[in-house]
Amino acid sequence: MRKPTIAGNWKMNLDRATALTLARTLREHVGTRDDVDVAVVPPFVWLAEVAAELEGSPLRVGAQNMCAHTEGAFTGEVSGSMLKGVGCHFVVLGHSERRHVYHETDAEIDAKVRRALDDGLDVTLCLGETIEERQAGATETVVRRQLTAGLAQVGKDEIARVTLAYEPVWAIGTGLTATPAQAGEVHQYLRGLAVGLFDDAVAASLRIQYGGSVKPSNAAELMAVDGVDGALVGGASLTADDFIPIIDFAR
Repeated sequence: MRKPTIAGNWKMNLDRATALTLARTLREHVGTRDDVDVAVVPPFVWLAEVAAELEGSPLRVGAQNMCAHTEGAFTGEVSGSMLKGVGCHFVVLGHSERRHVYHETDAEIDAKVRRALDDGLDVTLCLGETIEERQAGATETVVRRQLTAGLAQVGKDEIARVTLAYEPVWAIGTGLTATPAQAGEVHQYLRGLAVGLFDDAVAASLRIQYGGSVKPSNAAELMAVDGVDGALVGGASLTADDFIPIIDFAR
């Protein structure tokens, strides 16, 4: 049975004191429980201190992005080995904001996935369609392209280190949320694609989160859908009052 996974993507939010207080509060709440995997994804500048605050707890720490190169003249970039060195366990790649605001291509994301795994980091690979693509009936075409490209260099023996996050772009930061039926349909489609790319056993074990305006008021309904294995949470992960109920709904 797949263990649910809840990750809070803090994006470019929270000052140092607030970030550390939130990490401490989450650590105290989660305790030693192992019925749900909980992670936080702070801005780069707070990664080392948040990782130190959470050391020894079951909470994992992720980075919001990384470079596809190991080192060199890449001003403003951060390598996977650097992230690993400050206590990161995984990295979020292909987030809609990286794809649509910074125009990262499928090929670039594929290269980052391969580099992350080589550098000892697990990967959360984000997939999702824009409102125009959904209205055009292209949702399956888009996520198939993104998934196939993102896993192009991932071996069957490595897929356990990858978590998928289906995040419809039209539901991120807009207050809109995919209905449970819509989320379930895409999650089921992605799992079917994994059968074709790998096999039934791999697909059955693959964890697929939902991301897109997840909040306490809709988390229970979304995570009750068969095939939804948790959530990648944005704005609602910035306060303990909002994030803790979502963690508890996933139990």
